[in-house]
Parts: sequence; C-alpha cells; structure tokens
Amino acid sequence: MRLKDKVAIVTGGGTGLGRSIATLFAQEGASVVVNGRRPGPIAAVAEAIERAGGRAIPVPGDVTVAADVRRLVEAAVQTFDRLDVLVNNAGVQPSRTKVADCTEEEWRTTLDGNLTSVFLCCKYALPALITSRGNVVNVASTTGVRPSRHRAAYGAAKAGVVMLTRSMALDYARHGVRVNAVCPAFVETDMNREWLADLRARGGYEALVRTHPLGLGEPDDVAYAAMFLASDEAKWITGVALPVDGGATVASA
Repeated sequence: MRLKDKVAIVTGGGTGLGRSIATLFAQEGASVVVNGRRPGPIAAVAEAIERAGGRAIPVPGDVTVAADVRRLVEAAVQTFDRLDVLVNNAGVQPSRTKVADCTEEEWRTTLDGNLTSVFLCCKYALPALITSRGNVVNVASTTGVRPSRHRAAYGAAKAGVVMLTRSMALDYARHGVRVNAVCPAFVETDMNREWLADLRARGGYEALVRTHPLGLGEPDDVAYAAMFLASDEAKWITGVALPVDGGATVASA
C-alpha cells in the first residue's frame, strides 16, 4: 500500500496509460480522481476501482480549459479533503509529420493537448499540493529528450513538459513539492493502436520493436514507474525525467 491515504488526480484516466495508472494507484491505497473528456470511459474506470474495494470518482473535463481544470481540482479537494498527487497523463497526437507538413491547427492542438494542459493542471493544483507537501508526475516521452522522425510538434511539446518539470522542481522544492516525469517509448495503447496496426500492414513493425532492446512496453510498465515517483519511496527525488523505454534511449546513443 505505497500510496495509502493519498489522494491523486489522474488526467486522461479513462484509457491506455491513464487507466493503468489510476487502477494501480487505487490498488496501492490512493483515492483516485479519474479525469478525461469522455464521461463513459472514466466512469467505467472509477466503477471498477470501487468494485475492487478502492475509492474513486470520475470528473469529466477538458484539461486545456482553465475552468474545467479548476473544477477538477475543486472536486478532488471537496470529495477527499486534500490532494497529494497530480498525474498529468492526458495527451494527444493529431499528426505524425515533419515541420513543413504540419498544419498550424495540428501544431496548436498538439501543444495545447500535451503542454498547456500540464501547465494549467499544475497551476491550479499547486495550492493544494503545497498544503499537503505533495508531488506531480508528468507523463512526457522519450521523444521529449531525443528527436524522433516525423514527430516535430509532439517532440517539441514533450520537450516542453520535461523542461517545465525541471523548472517546477526547482521553484517548488522549498515548499516540499516534488515534480518528476516519466518518459515512455512506444507502448501499445489506444492512442497509437491504429498507427501500429498500419505499421504492421506496411511491414515496419518488427523494425520498430528492434529499436527497443526489451521490446515494446505495456501500460503497466509506465504505471509502476509513475507509482514509484509518486510514493514516499521517492521522497528525495525531484526534477527527474525517467526513461521508461525498454532500453530504446541507450540503443540510440
């Protein structure tokens, strides 16, 4: 029960990595506020947690909208009386393109969905986190620490998440608030399932797998890393961007 008596918000918690993180946090004793834009998936996750004996509530909302974010934080504090952990997992990848092929709309959507959302959630959660001496776990990407072909906007956004993580770690350490990030490589999730299926059809899937010495990851691989960083076991760790990548980063060094 590494998160016993903690209260955590998990954005993008209805599917993929977020669903695994929310479920694992609940198993480890946390009360979980499950956020996402679609009410159905987050309600299903919260109900599954409750059926397993945990505590969870679904709070739908768009984390690129300040009013929705404020309501999310208020719901957590009003329901559970505190907030200890913010997991910024929500993200989007509307295109996989080079700069010249990326539309302005795709660029803005990518930056808003992956970086502005993290800024807003941190901004409005910080007062509660300072009170509890809590922590933030941001879900970045290996694409934020090394370049990846045809992912210019996504890489720029995730690099921004990494630098925001480090800046906040420096600014809020004196308040006892830790801020860390996990940087996954390719994990088979709902967001990239269609792209991976297309890659298989075109014969490029095995080449992608070979860039990961331990193979592609599963959502639980990222969830366990996030859980460690959120727990008191990591109480002397802040400002870290932890690769959770099956060795992909060292393989490309």
